[in-house]
Amino acid sequence: MKSLTVADIVIATKGKLILGDENFCIEDIVIDSRNANDKNAFVAIVGENLDGHKFMCSAYENGCKTFIKNESSSIKLDSSDINLIEVKDTEVALGDIAKYYKEQFDIPYIGITGSVGKTTTRDMVYSAVSSKFNTLKNEGNLNNQLGVPLTLFKLDDSHECAVIEMGMSGFNEIEYLANIVNPKIGVISNIGLSHIENLGSQEGILKAKLEIATNFDSSCTLIVNGDDKFLSTLKNKELNYNLKTFGFTKDNDIYCESYEMNEDSITFTCIINGSKEEIFIPTVGEHNIYNAMAAVLVGMSLNISLDKIKEGLKNFKATKMRLDIIKNENLTIINDAYNASPDSMKAALKILGRYNKKRVAILGDMFEMGEHAEYGHRLVGEEAVKNTDLLITIGNDSKFIKDEAVKLGFNSQNAYHFETKEEAISKIDSLVNKEDVVLVKASRGMKLEEIVEHLNK
Repeated sequence: MKSLTVADIVIATKGKLILGDENFCIEDIVIDSRNANDKNAFVAIVGENLDGHKFMCSAYENGCKTFIKNESSSIKLDSSDINLIEVKDTEVALGDIAKYYKEQFDIPYIGITGSVGKTTTRDMVYSAVSSKFNTLKNEGNLNNQLGVPLTLFKLDDSHECAVIEMGMSGFNEIEYLANIVNPKIGVISNIGLSHIENLGSQEGILKAKLEIATNFDSSCTLIVNGDDKFLSTLKNKELNYNLKTFGFTKDNDIYCESYEMNEDSITFTCIINGSKEEIFIPTVGEHNIYNAMAAVLVGMSLNISLDKIKEGLKNFKATKMRLDIIKNENLTIINDAYNASPDSMKAALKILGRYNKKRVAILGDMFEMGEHAEYGHRLVGEEAVKNTDLLITIGNDSKFIKDEAVKLGFNSQNAYHFETKEEAISKIDSLVNKEDVVLVKASRGMKLEEIVEHLNK
């Protein structure tokens, strides 16, 4: 991070300097007191479970001299050698500082969102774009109202581009992030059922995802999955920005004509500007062809040559626990335990179904589906019938996966349901055999990576 002064922070947040030196220089912004030091500013965020104001003393003990707190908080720091800025809302202030800071960098910003696969899409776009530009991207899952600002603070003069994933669970959240980042290129990977509990319908999800184009004008480009039932409706609308589409159908700007999938890679033929282009990606799954095509269109929008884009995609590396294939002396484990929705579950099961060995699916609950929970889990059960030899479900709603699979003809003797992962772990060794292929997938809160760790011992 390039340094900011206390005065810069006061300007960015429209806050009030209660105490301190406005010329004092800040070299990073932190929200975790354990990361605070004499060169950082500590922002006291009020979360659902923790009030950051209670950790100001801890940050001070670590050497921190600059603090941003809510004017409404009665918690004080009895020290005269600090810089203290009061604001109306520290969470909003964090975003305001990030917006102020990123405006120092005249580089292209690319926003990525979608119901399923946005992190993989982000990683593929990063691979394509970084073939030419020194590029910043979010680390891990830093894609929300806290993570996006913390990502932007990592910008420095060496960066030539930024790829920013934007997550959400409700309306106005992507709009908030779009107002901070102001991307010139936006990508929406698809419209699924994720967070439907909060958004009511897939039409609601579409509306929320389109918030990424909040500040778009004729100089901006939105890149979407043109095969998606909901996103494809944009093709027939008059828009005040450029629209580019990708997919498998010929009415898209670029489309996949054919592909060959190996055990750990895909080579596909894509029609681009009327020419056939062969593209290699070191991962599996038809859905990853979509992600790669999104990356191609982003690269083309930045005037990167196709050869460079292809070279970048060859070097693609997925974030851990997203179709992370682990091979040990006993098993092949497909670790996709980071998160789950009906669409991503079905995509992962299709990958499992390609193997010629015994196929084991260990599936947990999918969260934030509300009244759609049973329906969504039953959709997964339908897909499991075709792609699984042994089905193990864990949790509450995942019982509907097993029930639907058995209802549709899956052998009930090869279907097991456990209420807890501990119960499942105690039985797994007797169910899974050497040389089996095992898919592990569930929503983040299920923490099924513990199953992966057990299997990988």
